[in-house]
Amino acid sequence: MAHSTINVGFTLPQLLRGARRIFATHSALLLLRHSAFCYCTANGTIKSKRKMDHLERTAKNFRQEVISKAKVCGITNESETVKRLRLAIADKAFTFKAGQWVDFFIPGLSVVGGFSICSSPGLLEREGVLELAVKHTDHPPAHWIHTECTLDSEVALRVGDLHGYQEGKGNGYKVGTVKLYYSAKKTSELLFKKNILGLMNAFPGKILCRFHVTQQSAQVCKELQPHVTEGRISEKDLAKHVSKDTLWYICGPPPMIESISNLLSSIGVPRKSVFFEKWW
Repeated sequence: MAHSTINVGFTLPQLLRGARRIFATHSALLLLRHSAFCYCTANGTIKSKRKMDHLERTAKNFRQEVISKAKVCGITNESETVKRLRLAIADKAFTFKAGQWVDFFIPGLSVVGGFSICSSPGLLEREGVLELAVKHTDHPPAHWIHTECTLDSEVALRVGDLHGYQEGKGNGYKVGTVKLYYSAKKTSELLFKKNILGLMNAFPGKILCRFHVTQQSAQVCKELQPHVTEGRISEKDLAKHVSKDTLWYICGPPPMIESISNLLSSIGVPRKSVFFEKWW
C-alpha cells in the first residue's frame, strides 16, 4: 500500500530527513508524503504547558549512553536568524540515523541544549562531520552558539531519539510521493531551499514542494518563483490531499501545530493519520 504524507512545521522540511532532521526555526512546514515512515514523531492531543527544560521534556526518550567530544569546524549563516554549525566528531564509533537529535553540552554552561541533526549519516561516514542548524533565541545553548561559539570551540554530544518506542514495529508501507508545504515570513528564511529544489529535480513527480511566504517585500528570485505562493498554508491547499492513504507530519511551535491539527480534523483527517513533534 502506497501512502501519502503531509508535514507542516516551523523548521526545515522533514523531507530532508533521509539526509537530515529539522531544527527550530520560524518557518512553517507541511509535508504530504505517500509513505508511512514515522521515526521521531508522535500523534495525540496537544497540551500547551509551562516551558520545560530540554532534558525534562525528553526524559522518557531513548538516548545513547556515550557522550562524545566534538569540535566546531565550521559556522555559516543559513539565514538572518539561523546558523549552521559543522562539528568534527572525535569518536570514530559515533553514529546516528536520519531523524535523530543530540543533547548538546557546552563547557561551563549548566543548561543542556537539544538540537536536531540536519546533515546525513553519509556525511559523518565520509568526513567525520555532523551539522546542526540552530535558530537564535534567548535559550542559553542557542544564545551561546550565536554569540560566543567560534571555530575550534569544544563541545560534547549525545544522540537521542524514540528508538525504544519504534523498535521492531514495521509499518508495511511502500514509498509513494511526498508533498511539502513550507512556510516562512520571507524567502530568505526558507532554510535549505536549494537542497529542496535539488530533490525536486532529482525526483520529478515524486517530491513536490510549495513555499509559502507571508511578509515578502523583495522580488522572488526566478529559481523559486514557480514554487512560491504568497500567504499562509490554507484549508484549500490541504483539502485536495485528503485520502485514506495520506499521512500528515506537522513540525513547528505549539500554536501553529495546534491550528493545523484542528484544521485537518475539520476537513476529515483522522487523528491516527496526523503526527507531530513535541519539542516544547
